[in-house]
Parts: sequence; structure tokens; C-alpha cells
Amino acid sequence: MDITFEGNKKVIADFKGFRIVTDQPVRAGGDGTAPAPFDLFLASMGTCAGIYVKSFCDQRDIPTEGIRLTQETVHNRETQLISDLTITIYLPESFPAKYKDAVVNAANLCAVKRHLHNPPNMVVKAVIEQVV
Repeated sequence: MDITFEGNKKVIADFKGFRIVTDQPVRAGGDGTAPAPFDLFLASMGTCAGIYVKSFCDQRDIPTEGIRLTQETVHNRETQLISDLTITIYLPESFPAKYKDAVVNAANLCAVKRHLHNPPNMVVKAVIEQVV
């Protein structure tokens, strides 16, 4: 993954052929043209749970029409960090009741969530490149 800058507060990630653009909100000095990096972090949790729900349903030929997830967060004012995150899976009446708990278990298998429970060691370093 390569990270570059593109004017004002825009930071770009080029990864696996995708260009992921981030920006800061106007109130933080950005142009508000793209999600902030932290917004993408939050979205990764919800969409990760979503793909596990989708896969669960696909494996059982359960239609996903009418299924949706919402994600809510609670911020701790003292730490300025999120203290609680709740993902709610809304299921239509046609969803087989016998799978209600199982679909929650499937969402809990999300790789992003598992990484938060066992975070990787993160190393940041700087290297001065010589111009050739």
C-alpha cells in the first residue's frame, strides 16, 4: 500500500489496484470531498459485519432483500475515543427465525473485529531517501 498526498488535507492510499481517497471535514481544515480516514475505519467494521451476514445468507439461499445493518457509536468525552459500538442487523419477517442468533454469530466473525481484539504490533519509521 502506498500513501501519498494530493493537496490540502487529502491523503490517498493506492492498494491492490484501488485508489482510496480521504479528506478531512471543512471544520478540520479539509475540503470535505471524501471520507476522513477514521470514517473509513468505522465503515470497515460495519461493512465487514455486512459481508459476513451476506455470506451467511448466500450459503443458505436466504434472500438478502430487506436485510440491513446499522452501526452506532458512543464517544468517551475524557479519552476522545469510541467507548461502545453497536451493530444492529434488521431482518425482514420472511427471515427464518431459527437463524436469528446464527446470523449474529456470523457477523461477530468479522475479521476487522477479530483484529481489534488481537491488534497487530504497529511500527512507524522514517527513512530519508537519497535522490539518484
